[in-house]
Amino acid sequence: MGWAFVLLVWGVIGGTFAAIGAVGFRYVAVFLTRGAGAERQRAIFAVTLFPFACLGWAAIVVIFQAVINAGVLRRDVGFGDAATCPLPNGYSLLMIDVFDRGIVFNPRTQTANGSVVDRSDTVDGVRMLQVKGAYLLGAADSQSGAFSTTQSAHPESYFLLDTRVGTPKRFATFDALRESALQLGIQPKLEPINSIYVRYRYTWFDLLAAILLVLPPVLAAFLLLRWIFHLRRSRVSVPETA
Repeated sequence: MGWAFVLLVWGVIGGTFAAIGAVGFRYVAVFLTRGAGAERQRAIFAVTLFPFACLGWAAIVVIFQAVINAGVLRRDVGFGDAATCPLPNGYSLLMIDVFDRGIVFNPRTQTANGSVVDRSDTVDGVRMLQVKGAYLLGAADSQSGAFSTTQSAHPESYFLLDTRVGTPKRFATFDALRESALQLGIQPKLEPINSIYVRYRYTWFDLLAAILLVLPPVLAAFLLLRWIFHLRRSRVSVPETA
């Protein structure tokens, strides 16, 4: 799914839960503040509006982090069908629709419109990967790549890529890759590509975005609760009808 469709779906789901929450919170606020003073109606209105305010705040934070991640940090927006992040040696990895196979590429040699095309310095169909300084080691499907829905049961080839040169060396077996890597002082320790993605995708900015997403609504909820219980303590008795 594209990111716009994901936002639409989550907007509908969030709006539904916000409406349900607004009804429930209003009922509780009305019950707790029976007999309170003039501020009662304002408190009830604020409590009713609170779920929708949280939804709007969440939308702002999600869009903000998406713009920064995609436009500044060269990472995916956090939702949608594409997962991408830079690697510490200047290369990047990309996965589309699946999280067990992708492509490693040099963003400096790609097209200006942001799309990734197959070039001599890219490796497609990558299933396992290791980042070691300027080198990338990995296992790949030679016939099915990041955009394919089929793959073999086992990697069909292995590669060793010096990102400073940009031309990968191909190997038919892991032993051949290991022998070549050991000559460079590298002990091959391949990991699933999604493990490499998780390691380099998330930064301090994502932690900041999570704090921004959670902290203001929690603080607002605390202030609303304190307001409601203050009104409850200050309420006057309401005589019961016969």
